[in-house]
Amino acid sequence: MELRNIAIIAHVDHGKTTLVDMLLKQSGTFRENQQVAERAMDSNDLERERGITILAKCTSVVWNDVRINIVDTPGHADFGGEVERILNMVDGVCLLVDSAEGPLPQTKFVLGKALKLGMRPMVVVNKIDRQDARPDEVHNEIFDLFASLDASDEQLDFPTLFASGRNGWAVVDLNDERKDLTPLFELVVRHVPAPKVDSADAPFKMLATTLEANPYLGRILTGRIQSGRVRTNMAIKALDRDGKLIEQGRASKVLAFRGLERVPVEEAQAGDIVAIAGLTKATVADTIAEMAVDEALPAQPIDPPTLAMTFSVNDSPLAGREGDKVTSRMIRDRLFREAEGNVALRIRETDNSDAYEVAGRGELQLGILIETMRREGFELSISRPRVVMKTDATTGQRLEPIEEVVIDVDEEFSGVVVQKLNERKGEMVEMKPSGAGKLRLVFYVPSRGLIGYQSEFLTDTRGTGVINRLFHDYAPYKGPIPGRRNGVLISNSDGEAVAYALWNLEDRGPMMIEPGWKVYEGMIVGEHTRENDLEVNVLKGKKLTNIRTTSKDEAVTLTPPIRMTLEKALSYIQDDELVEVTPKSIRLRKKLLDPNDRKRAERQAEAG
Repeated sequence: MELRNIAIIAHVDHGKTTLVDMLLKQSGTFRENQQVAERAMDSNDLERERGITILAKCTSVVWNDVRINIVDTPGHADFGGEVERILNMVDGVCLLVDSAEGPLPQTKFVLGKALKLGMRPMVVVNKIDRQDARPDEVHNEIFDLFASLDASDEQLDFPTLFASGRNGWAVVDLNDERKDLTPLFELVVRHVPAPKVDSADAPFKMLATTLEANPYLGRILTGRIQSGRVRTNMAIKALDRDGKLIEQGRASKVLAFRGLERVPVEEAQAGDIVAIAGLTKATVADTIAEMAVDEALPAQPIDPPTLAMTFSVNDSPLAGREGDKVTSRMIRDRLFREAEGNVALRIRETDNSDAYEVAGRGELQLGILIETMRREGFELSISRPRVVMKTDATTGQRLEPIEEVVIDVDEEFSGVVVQKLNERKGEMVEMKPSGAGKLRLVFYVPSRGLIGYQSEFLTDTRGTGVINRLFHDYAPYKGPIPGRRNGVLISNSDGEAVAYALWNLEDRGPMMIEPGWKVYEGMIVGEHTRENDLEVNVLKGKKLTNIRTTSKDEAVTLTPPIRMTLEKALSYIQDDELVEVTPKSIRLRKKLLDPNDRKRAERQAEAG
């Protein structure tokens, strides 16, 4: 059977996973009456809740006797590491662009990677049925983007379709009849080359691209077979990038993708995308091959992480009450297991045996990891995110990561956005109208300046602005950036918060806790209205007398507290504070719980 391997790439929310749903339906992969969840490829809980794809996944459809392996990729810049690896597995890419929003930063990032590998992308302008769709302008913008990324003449001659993934149709011309996705299937078969493979007699070789752990089969490595054939129970070995032997073993299972299922097959041949079980140490970017092979396949280098946090054992007085995985050994094992499958993460052991430095692409990527761990029953203390600096080898200058930030905002809010990003050492490089009274602003901002800006941006634009960011380059250090201006309210004792005490403290600043919540000494309970930190007593009850008066017995009405989500908490804390994460709670605290220790540390910092 003929084969085609294609990846669908796009910016977040441009409709990749919905389009894959329709391709699966129209190719007859599902029965007519089969119940299928919407966005069937987003299989884990976090993906469904947030409506984003986090992990790249494979599926396969058959169209007119041609098997098309489709890889659905994440669209968020923080998960760009997934996309970089996936491009090794495919021979063509389908670039999806929203007909109203046009090309956004992640579109540029993934397209640039595909063009460098010499691929000839095909373009689908999606969501044509939107009221604010502007397909012709977007088509021109895509051409300009290809040109700006130094595409060759062949690559610039890209075929374009106009589609509505949700309604399941695609057309070559906007005046054509809109009935189904046949034009897209035909274009894939016609435009994407069949896999280039060595002769069938060549020895078996495959580059592992994704990794997952299965409770029954152990490690499952997915990749595209570069040459030869693999059979069940065949003797295989794993080589690292330099060709050193990692381990030897047997292919206990060979799984091929058929629709949403992975089906065991006896044999698979060059060009097909398969998953192999049986090895215990091999990981992503390793070469899986038969015993006679000594050379490793070349693997794509992955862009470096730009943001780091310290994950440490939860040592607060409330530790161990909600989670069952609390020891440093459990945290260490879990982090190193995550780093094996996620090549964009780096884990480093620190001087403190209970703490590990985790570096990744951005707040969202690390936030998703923390959220996954707390759902598994872990308790953690997380430090403030900090950027990963570099030193220039020739000049010895300190370099910091700079991000390209693209903002779509109503004209009335553009002033406040420009002012805020200037304060954060941002530099505006472009400003143009993007239709419907909106402006598109492009900035280069240090990654440090963007920590915690998302929530401020949504407040400034009353929830109407859209912000997208992407790693741009390393540049010389831009100097200090002002952080949070307000101090915090800190509990001075352990116990349960009392409504009367919270009511009395309301003029000191907004609270983050509710009556009945357990607090401890050194825990942050609210935000101070001034710049300094203040210790307060949230346990103080009302003095009772045996006299009743109508005025004294009125019920206490409290202002609703500030609700802290995980991402908000991580961007809110300062260097001397931590976020305590447990399966049920997110609390903020000072690193040093004892007020005397805090004063001593302050004096040392001033003296030093």
